Amino acid sequence: MTEIGPKDRIEAERAYTAYVSARLPTLRRIAHLLCKDAHRADDVVQTTLTKLYVHWWRARAADDLNRYVHTMLVRCFLNEQRLEWARVRLSGSPHETPGLPPAADVPDIETRTVVYTALLRVPARQRAVLVLRYLCDLPVAEVAGILGCSEGNVKSQSARGLTRLRAQLGAQLPVYAA
Repeated sequence: MTEIGPKDRIEAERAYTAYVSARLPTLRRIAHLLCKDAHRADDVVQTTLTKLYVHWWRARAADDLNRYVHTMLVRCFLNEQRLEWARVRLSGSPHETPGLPPAADVPDIETRTVVYTALLRVPARQRAVLVLRYLCDLPVAEVAGILGCSEGNVKSQSARGLTRLRAQLGAQLPVYAA
């Protein structure tokens, strides 16, 4: 194994800090969409960034660093969902991630709350697919790469997730029924 010099370490830390500083708002937004809880989303982002720091040498050698980190984030979220304590709700209704401007052309707060609450009732894997596909606007192939599954699996999870989401929403949102 080759020895890493102090200059290499300093440069690696600078690159890591620059990357995280630039991508943090996006990572927090994705985590918030997945978790629907700002505190839990921050925990998932922090876990992801800790793992990224530990594996920075490998991560920055990836073909697409953003995709690599998105994969890490979604896996941290899914792993957290498997833990028993993740089922305990410590806060009230979900709210926007602080410090981020609201997205343009979004429905009113009541509509968003209804949709987000319904999204919480969709299983974690299907929720991850729905968030990445429809809220982050990622193509099927990229979602498949992030989740480590086939494109067909993403399509079927999307269809099942949308079916469950529609069932949760029922007649609450007739404007969006297509």
